[in-house]
Amino acid sequence: MIIDTHVHFWRYEEAAFGWITAAALKRDFLPADYAADGSDAGVSGCVAVEARQCLEETEQLLRFAAERREIRGVVGWLPLVDFGDAARRDAAAAALERFAAEAAAVAVRHVVQDEPDDGFILREDFNAGVDAVGRAGLAYEILVFARQLPQAIRFADRHPGMRLVLDHLGKPGADFAFWRDRIRELARRDQVWCKVSGLVTEVGCVDFRPYIETVLEAFGPERVMWGGDWPVLKADMRYRAWLEACREVLPDACFGETARRFYRLKDGECGKECER
Repeated sequence: MIIDTHVHFWRYEEAAFGWITAAALKRDFLPADYAADGSDAGVSGCVAVEARQCLEETEQLLRFAAERREIRGVVGWLPLVDFGDAARRDAAAAALERFAAEAAAVAVRHVVQDEPDDGFILREDFNAGVDAVGRAGLAYEILVFARQLPQAIRFADRHPGMRLVLDHLGKPGADFAFWRDRIRELARRDQVWCKVSGLVTEVGCVDFRPYIETVLEAFGPERVMWGGDWPVLKADMRYRAWLEACREVLPDACFGETARRFYRLKDGECGKECER
């Protein structure tokens, strides 16, 4: 069974999705659209990841998961910085409690890469929220550019007992050696895993092997999982072609077993280790 650990859905609105620049992506992409590409590629299930930082988006993904068996888990967004504000902490805690109670809820993500301060991921208020996510039994997804990997390493050190996964291999930049060395350092933290996803967007349709081999060597196949980054990669590459390219390099376990272990997925449609 192949599980795609990184799929987005959206009802496109230009004002809400300013990060979308490719014309091919400026339309709705819904579970029914994914089902066609997933079936063609032989993908059995997926993890839906937030694409817009608002509670409305998170709730929409949970509704999709309740309706579609192939959506095995949801990575939502929550106002984590509000845990550091006494006036807003209770509302943030209530939102986390509601999210964590959902069977499909598996992790939380914040778009740290877009924060103007590269030290955002180390802020006390933000980390108070991340601590709450960990106590709720959820994982956290790290989304940063390569230049922010030094801060991501320090962030991981603050959460030694929490399941963390690095999205898109830390978004490698032009300096391969800088990225490689920080990836190796981050991988020394056993609680950190890595998604092989997003390379089509980050480095273009080039030889992916050096990037994938770097994370395999650093994390070991037992902490590496495959992600399609659908539909974003469709602006540059066919979904099936990306899967086939990765299958030439990644061990079979990276296409399902590692996702099940990290996200604590069951063999059925349920997201968490519980019945829907």
